Amino acid sequence: MMAFELFQDVILTTDLPEHGLCAGDVGTVVERHVVTGKEDGYSVEFFDMTGQTVAVVTARVSQFRSPTAADRPSVRPLSHAN
Repeated sequence: MMAFELFQDVILTTDLPEHGLCAGDVGTVVERHVVTGKEDGYSVEFFDMTGQTVAVVTARVSQFRSPTAADRPSVRPLSHAN
């Protein structure tokens, strides 16, 4: 598995509905968590388009990937259904 640098942008590869996040959402690494014998984890901060934090989640390294030149920014509206 790849190690990400602090403040690197990463792309979520799995949905995290409990946080309102979907695969493809882009976040910024804010902390790395290393536990011997376990998969590394990262705390990643996700923002809306105005720069407001929408979630800070801690997840396994396998739930993220680095952006590539094939990636394009997009916008998805947040569902307000309760």
